[in-house]
Amino acid sequence: MNRRRVAEGIARALMAASVATVLAVLLLIIGTVIVRGVPAMSWAMISQPPRGGFYLGKEGGILNAILGSLAITAGATALALSWSLPVVLCLNAYLPPRSPLASAARFALDVLWGIPSIVYGAFGFVVMLWFGIGASLLGGIIAVALLIFPIMARAMDEVVRTVPQELTDASYARGATRLETSLKVVVRQTLPGLVTAVLIAMGRGIGDAASVLFTAGFTDSIPVSLFRPAATLPLAIFFQLGTPFPEVQARAYASALVLTALILAISAAARLFGHRYSRHVVR
Repeated sequence: MNRRRVAEGIARALMAASVATVLAVLLLIIGTVIVRGVPAMSWAMISQPPRGGFYLGKEGGILNAILGSLAITAGATALALSWSLPVVLCLNAYLPPRSPLASAARFALDVLWGIPSIVYGAFGFVVMLWFGIGASLLGGIIAVALLIFPIMARAMDEVVRTVPQELTDASYARGATRLETSLKVVVRQTLPGLVTAVLIAMGRGIGDAASVLFTAGFTDSIPVSLFRPAATLPLAIFFQLGTPFPEVQARAYASALVLTALILAISAAARLFGHRYSRHVVR
């Protein structure tokens, strides 16, 4: 009995230490970004594109990178969602649970999830050369969509697999087809979890630099065309930190603060959306 209590106490202590470590690392990262980024933050930073000599400490801001990141992430998320949801519904509604094809598809998604983002960037760059497309907003959208597709699909798959079999059987018993059951029952039942899956993928995409380095390029201009280069916040941070000027390096932390704020805003919106539609979930 004493051994069990000791083992339980040790397990609780280890879990508490793990939680404290995670929270401490998170607070340290956010604190560093805030402390170093707030002094360099200004209205001009978020309302103006870079001007001549911006990376030498001159005037201007990062509006081009903010809009570029939002455009690429929104386009990539929509594109990845249009691939992920049909794949997930097919795996769970049209294939047997232990089908070799379903197992192979999930294994392929796991492998794609583990591929480094720079590989997706290189692959996207080769495809763009094949079709004669230069570094552009469209190239960045495609590369980021390829990057977040397996993340979104596997997260959605795990959510959809939690739907009780009795719920889908009841839908079939009322004469609904597999497609109707998938869209009107499964999707509504798992909507909060699906939103979370999209959020996870979106957060991964908006913060990635390697996949857009060769595909989206970088420019000081605001993106106005799918076939022109587009700046992103991760690359703006990278270029600013690479300069020898302390003032420009401080702006990198301000850019990181903006990126963090965008992710927090997306997270808050997704939580509100998920909470609003959680009433459709059968508990």
